[in-house]
Amino acid sequence: MSDLPIDALPATAPRPKRRGLGYFLRRHPTVAIGGGLLLIMVIVSVFAPLFTAYDPIRIDPGMRLKPPSAEHWFGTDQYGRDIFSRTLYGGRVSLLVGISVALVATLAGIVLGLLSGYVRMLDAVIMRTMDGLMAIPSILLAIAMMSIMRASITLIVIAIAITELPRVVRLVRSLVLGIREQTYVHAAIAIGNRTPRLLRRHILPNIIPPLIVQATFIFAVAVMIEATLSFLGVGTPPEIPSWGNIIAESRIFVMIAFWTILFPGLFLAIMVLAINILGDGLRDMLDPRLARRM
Repeated sequence: MSDLPIDALPATAPRPKRRGLGYFLRRHPTVAIGGGLLLIMVIVSVFAPLFTAYDPIRIDPGMRLKPPSAEHWFGTDQYGRDIFSRTLYGGRVSLLVGISVALVATLAGIVLGLLSGYVRMLDAVIMRTMDGLMAIPSILLAIAMMSIMRASITLIVIAIAITELPRVVRLVRSLVLGIREQTYVHAAIAIGNRTPRLLRRHILPNIIPPLIVQATFIFAVAVMIEATLSFLGVGTPPEIPSWGNIIAESRIFVMIAFWTILFPGLFLAIMVLAINILGDGLRDMLDPRLARRM
């Protein structure tokens, strides 16, 4: 016991120090770096008209294959179009496709994965279907779907989402198989929770962190597949500037005008790198086992 009088004792415990932005940057540098790079790519793509005055599809034969200059920062292509404006506008396509594919594949994968992991009679049907989709290489399946119908951004999203769906379903199923055997799930069943409420209130919240990391991976893969499809001529229509289209149209001029491919390819690499770095950082931040070690 302390000999100090009661009045001399502190009335309240000291307040914990507030953890601001600097603390977050030191503890999660990969999230900050990846998120920062991705944010810059989003800003320059979404607000492209604020950064360039050139129309990305305007043809100027008198300015064909001009090198980078003060007038055209990234030079011009074989039709005299400004590559800087085409590169910025092309980022819109990659962002739209990547985000849409990540959302569609994740939401559909959650539904199918929950049913497969919790409803035993549907498990075999769903998983054998997913195994069949995974037996076909993603790029070949996407090319086959794009070849059947007229190319459009909507069809690209659907084609890529179908190829990425099995990964989400398998992840959700494996998580559900482990969670459904937990004591709190059995307790929820014992007090009368029906299956829809059980899945929504007790199982779904516990699988969100791994799904966020998986969604970033799908985002990066979708950007790469969209660029590949456009490069092969089965992606976005030629009138829509995208990084794959720009690289495909300029590849025959690479020996005399390397800048026509350099800058779109560099932006593509930076975006995929930023998404992957962000995904790695989110994995470390959301994993409680790794968080305790930090």
